[in-house]
Amino acid sequence: GFPSYTEFTLFEERLSLISHWFDLWTDKQRKQFIHTMLMRCSKSQLKFTQNWFAERIPVSKVDFTRVLPRFISLHIFSFLSPRELCAAAQVSWHWKFITEQDCLWVPKCVKFGWFLPYTPADNEYSAWKRHYIACASSLDYFTPRQATEIYGTLNEPKPENEEEEERLREKWLRKIIQERLALRKKELFKARLPWMSGTWSSRFLKSRLQPKMKPVSNFNLAAEKQLVLASLKTLPKRMNVTGSRSDPVLPYKHCQHVYQKHGSFAYPLEPYLVLISSRIPAYEMVLDSIKPGVISVLYEHCGMTLESLLFYIEKALDGRKAKSIGIFSDGNSREINLLQGCRISIENILSPEVREFWEKLGCVMSPEEGGYVDIFVPLAASEAGMEVLSQLTQLTGMLFRTPTGIATGSYQHILSEWLGKQKNGPPTSTYFTEVKLQTWLRMTELLEDALKSVRKQMRPYLSELQKNISDRIIGQFMFDATSRAKVHTNQETAQTFTDGLAELSKRSYVSKIARANEPKFEAVAQLDKKLQEDTADRRTRIARELLTSEKNYVHMLQTVRDVYVAPLKAALASNRAILSHANVQIIFSDILAVLQLNRQFLNELTERLREWSPSQCLGEIFTQFGWQLQTYTNFFNNYTVILKTIDMCRETIPLFCAFLKRHDKTVVTNMMSLQELLLCPSKRFEEYLNLLYALRLHTPSEHTDREDLTAAIKMMKQYKEYIDQQMLNAQRIIQGCPNLLEANRYLIRIQDVTQFSCCSEEICVSFRVYEHIRNLSLFLFNDALVISKRSISYMPFERTPKTTYQFLAAVALHRLVVEDIPRSKYIKNAFILQGPKRQWICSIEDEDDKFTWLSALQSAINCSIEKK
Repeated sequence: GFPSYTEFTLFEERLSLISHWFDLWTDKQRKQFIHTMLMRCSKSQLKFTQNWFAERIPVSKVDFTRVLPRFISLHIFSFLSPRELCAAAQVSWHWKFITEQDCLWVPKCVKFGWFLPYTPADNEYSAWKRHYIACASSLDYFTPRQATEIYGTLNEPKPENEEEEERLREKWLRKIIQERLALRKKELFKARLPWMSGTWSSRFLKSRLQPKMKPVSNFNLAAEKQLVLASLKTLPKRMNVTGSRSDPVLPYKHCQHVYQKHGSFAYPLEPYLVLISSRIPAYEMVLDSIKPGVISVLYEHCGMTLESLLFYIEKALDGRKAKSIGIFSDGNSREINLLQGCRISIENILSPEVREFWEKLGCVMSPEEGGYVDIFVPLAASEAGMEVLSQLTQLTGMLFRTPTGIATGSYQHILSEWLGKQKNGPPTSTYFTEVKLQTWLRMTELLEDALKSVRKQMRPYLSELQKNISDRIIGQFMFDATSRAKVHTNQETAQTFTDGLAELSKRSYVSKIARANEPKFEAVAQLDKKLQEDTADRRTRIARELLTSEKNYVHMLQTVRDVYVAPLKAALASNRAILSHANVQIIFSDILAVLQLNRQFLNELTERLREWSPSQCLGEIFTQFGWQLQTYTNFFNNYTVILKTIDMCRETIPLFCAFLKRHDKTVVTNMMSLQELLLCPSKRFEEYLNLLYALRLHTPSEHTDREDLTAAIKMMKQYKEYIDQQMLNAQRIIQGCPNLLEANRYLIRIQDVTQFSCCSEEICVSFRVYEHIRNLSLFLFNDALVISKRSISYMPFERTPKTTYQFLAAVALHRLVVEDIPRSKYIKNAFILQGPKRQWICSIEDEDDKFTWLSALQSAINCSIEKK
């Protein structure tokens, strides 16, 4: 008994001691102790621990849909009824996603004969469930027998004659495809250049499948022209550039808004289509007046080509045929202002590009009778317009209707009588709601009247302002070029000035100078006295403005000292440092030296302004200030280091980050951060220059301060150029670019692309892997393509990133070969730009942007070749 009792007491004491220690340990020490104890336990002891946890801590429940494979979960849910599936969809988002799969709802819809009237898109979700609910709510019910009689059974055998017809039809289609491929191959073989080898020609015939192209060299001009034109023919012309299926989404948010607004209507097989130009005033009201079921395409008047417009038309129709097409654009009785730089008139109606557009537009029209092309431009009001309509009818084979233009006013011609048959009323009632269209017409008429009134009322004021400005400029030039001493000594000059100023004061430019006999020195003396008084008054105002702006500038520098430097140094002195002494010196030592210099400058300015008089000089102070700009030089040389030090300390020192959050962008700092306050010195030199220019402008040429002001301006201008070069690094948009300013050259479009390199050129195109190299920007001019490297940098004191362009190459358009790359698993929306010496594999993020870019590039190349 006694030994066992002693051992038990000893165990209790040690257990109490360990428990006491355990209570005093930190969380990390406790975990380490538990881990050590568990590693020492045997299997039976670990099992005891497991059972203890199982009794006191219940096992969490597991969602079987997240553990089991997806197809097993779908099989389990397939045994539920529609009501049970709807209830399960309310459990969680994951269950909602699984229970709304089409594979669960298709059998339930087919069971009652409920079939979708369209094929769901690839990314469309829960279409069959919505169809089931819609049919169930309308009680559109068929028994299985009735559904079989109407739709037939699934996978039922087809009659023998029907199967035979399908086989013959497939055979006939294969034959036609083979014939067309052979014809296309023959045409390309005829267009082959005679000096090309067999390897080149066979590779060129497969340009759609072979993105690699050899450099073009040693070709004469005619050969290069043929090669470029042949490459343009191989570019994609269809609705989808990459050849893959795309969803029918219109290019602009307004068009999508129309679809959303009338999405509940039936999906017409032959809809009405209307094109609306962005040049139409208040086109938003026109879009709002479109009737339900009418497809609208709002296109940009600038930066578009006819091929791009046709692409958006085909995409909006999504493979359907339009019953009628309306074109709502700007124009007059002789031409249609369809796009910028593309006015459809009798002079260019038969050009290849315009002719191809109208022929393809006729192909998207329904072949049935009753379809029209309605042009909301009064072409029927003139003989030239009627000739344009006649040519369009011959090109498309369709009937055109236009207003006769009897009604007058802004766009009121669309309410006049229309040329052509009108069985169902005027064409405006086909596309638009009459009330809303009338509201838009009244609005445009009011806008036109308001603009006429504004022009009429502003014309005298602008004319008077123009005369006033011209008078001041001429007078200032004359007084700067001719001193008052010459005016006093020269009798003829004095007389001319007197008469001219008298005429300018009357604002009369009709009468001529007739008095040339008697000099009027008294008038000249009075005028001279008045000019001196005005000059002295303006000079005083500029000097006071200089003093006020200098006080504000010094106050901003003192804000940096009081708000940032003083607390940081106080924290250093109290052994609670936020920043080290070295970092404080790096960031603030130069700006404090600048503050000391400008305080001295401010004191000198204040003393001069206290004793101000017309003969007082300020240029001497600025000249002395200019000799002490070494302080600013140190600040601007260390400016980059200062910004990097601020960023590094903010990221690595939490106390400094919190310090900046408390003091940046407060009322004391005028809602500016520390980096923005450090920008004040660079902006101040620009203010110095403007004020010195104004001060010299109103300082007489014989004034003693004139020379000092000129020297000060020269000194400040040189230092400002140094600042721009040292800190702002102001360069051209495209760095290193040669001179682009040539006669008749203009910019068409800028496109951002990504450059790739092909890592495996020997394997098949669809399996080639591409590697990203860099980002490029393509500047398309009417005669050249400039390729530049695009880089984006973020400055700490600017909200928007700074984009810089580094020149890489410039290729003349008549020597540029363009080739498309088919879409694959590893690249999309890609094409090749082949120059005389090298090539670029480029890719655009958006498919529509690629088509628009290639269309504009192709049009520019064709125009450049025609000029050559």
